[in-house]
Amino acid sequence: RWPDAGPRPLGELLVAALIPTVQLPPRGLWRTRAGVRNAPVADWLGREVDPPAPPGTDPVGEELVRRYLAAFGPAASADLRAWCGLAGLPAAVAAVRGELVSFRDERGRELLDLPGAPRPDPGTPAPVRFLPAFDNAVLGYQDRGRIIDDPHRGLSVTGARFVLVDGRVSATWTVEDGTVTVTPLRRLTRPERAEVAEEGQALASFLSEGGSDRVSVGAAPP
Repeated sequence: RWPDAGPRPLGELLVAALIPTVQLPPRGLWRTRAGVRNAPVADWLGREVDPPAPPGTDPVGEELVRRYLAAFGPAASADLRAWCGLAGLPAAVAAVRGELVSFRDERGRELLDLPGAPRPDPGTPAPVRFLPAFDNAVLGYQDRGRIIDDPHRGLSVTGARFVLVDGRVSATWTVEDGTVTVTPLRRLTRPERAEVAEEGQALASFLSEGGSDRVSVGAAPP
């Protein structure tokens, strides 16, 4: 069926289809590369894998709902589906609904959350933050209007790295030769530029392991 595929890729495909496995480090670690290595999930966890759930139940989906809301709530069920790309989650949401609290946003959409989750006052200051590419703070929702303006939404899927100012995407950033370069997406006030520069210096120092704290904040777009 796949005459051009080598035995190793086919073997890995077969093993992954039949045996619960986990990909081992150093894959996925900071500044580290290596070939793919897998091990049985039971060996990695130190216990046997749970048996399949009884028909009509979805404990894994239910736990996914809880964990998503712990990180991103309050959020709509559409946000959850957009984040994980899985179908069939309405049943899992319905199963845990009794554990959750609900709200309505400005458009009347239902937002779900864990009852004990932190919900800061809307007036709580949001400090400047530099985000890596494809950060879940931006990609974690179907409706991203809470954090990024529609004209800039396409940047989130092209690998742009964002700067949050007052909790919203307000600039992009790159780094080259120890210098962090910030490109504003809107006009920044003088205090905002100063805060962006200060945080950019800290980032440059971190990325260069103390070798540079250079930062350049560009002009606002016309």
